[in-house]
Amino acid sequence: MGCGYIRGMSTQIHPTAIVDPSTNLGVEVKVGPYAIIEQGCVIGDYTEVRAHAVICGGSLIGPHNQIGYGAVIGAEPQDYGYKGGRTWVEIGSGNKIREYVTIHRASKEGTATVVGNDNFLMGGVHLGHDVRIGHHAVLANNTLLAGYVQVGDRVFMGGATVVHQHVRIGAYAITRGGTRLGKDVPPYFMAVATNQVSGINRIGLRRAGFSHETRRAIQAAYELLCRSDLNVGQALAELRGKFHLPEIAQLVEFVAASKRGICRDHGRGAGDDED
Repeated sequence: MGCGYIRGMSTQIHPTAIVDPSTNLGVEVKVGPYAIIEQGCVIGDYTEVRAHAVICGGSLIGPHNQIGYGAVIGAEPQDYGYKGGRTWVEIGSGNKIREYVTIHRASKEGTATVVGNDNFLMGGVHLGHDVRIGHHAVLANNTLLAGYVQVGDRVFMGGATVVHQHVRIGAYAITRGGTRLGKDVPPYFMAVATNQVSGINRIGLRRAGFSHETRRAIQAAYELLCRSDLNVGQALAELRGKFHLPEIAQLVEFVAASKRGICRDHGRGAGDDED
């Protein structure tokens, strides 16, 4: 057997790959050596499935994605409650999913694990069942998300971050490498250690174009929520009355909806002052 690609309808499939006939392949899709694409999958235009990757039955993958070497997309959930119903993984467009990433399908009939657009999942990342990732997020190597975790837009998660089930990570938040989370991380905040925060994601906010005034307001909100003597309810009430910015309104809404509680500041972190 040769090492070239079988070409047809602008799609390239390596002769050692196994692609179920029911798979819907878009134009300019490339399937590498020994990759496996199971029954009922949809692979969008210009997506590359690299060598030894496995795309499990029913996975829906949009255009312009890169599925890395040895990645497994859509395997059964690691959930004792899963009874074999129809669930799947749904991936948007423009994602880089690097080598040996694992993304498990959802556990309840008719539901999906969802990855949005333009995310970067580095090597060894794991997304458990029913995880939902927004857009433009970066998950560094060996980040592990348990079931039902939600990650907002433009989050950056440092390498080896581990997250308990049902935890939410708000938009524009950041975690340091090795962070361990069993509570929610509010939008714009920096998570460290175990269920702690140590300031706001000031560099990320500046790079994202947040104005100086908005960054100062977010810093003030952080001080009220995490460093004052107010309890969470009191801090939220003060924030509602003091600030009238959409970013603060989103922060208040996120915290008010928390079921696991939010990470708190247990000691002033180095370099966390807003400029």
